[in-house]
Amino acid sequence: MLKFVPDYCFNRFDEADAEFLLSIGVRGIILDVDNTLEPYENALPGEHVKAWISSLREAGISLSIVSNNNGERINLFNSELGLPVFYRAKKPFKKNLLRAMEKMGTSPEETVAMGDQIFTDVWAARNAGVRAILVPPINDRRDLLTRFKRLLERPILKKYRKQKEE
Repeated sequence: MLKFVPDYCFNRFDEADAEFLLSIGVRGIILDVDNTLEPYENALPGEHVKAWISSLREAGISLSIVSNNNGERINLFNSELGLPVFYRAKKPFKKNLLRAMEKMGTSPEETVAMGDQIFTDVWAARNAGVRAILVPPINDRRDLLTRFKRLLERPILKKYRKQKEE
């Protein structure tokens, strides 16, 4: 179960600000898009996303996007950001996280991955040897598969909370 437990949990992506990331030795962050930065329905990043990314860049933190979504969706979302992107990434496999680190020039020790799903984002981070930041989904899908995955995530989140109390 430990491979699924995130290192950090935040209520929103932008709570992981530059000061926090630098304090834990982060030089690069790998981002999921859908339900992490924006809901699926938002084709473009909002001003809050752009401001957060700008603040990280100003602090010298490199960023990249690794998403399981298709190229059309991710390239449109990234059109105003100009980040390295890897789409149809097949997370939890690590290949595209390793490619993102290579593009950013960071090692696993100085990289974190952020996403909203334990069984894709956190697991991919673990497979790539990087720390994982989990945020709750912005707009949780209510299809049967997603509801089932969210049920499976509950004991893992309980384990995370218990570890933080110790």
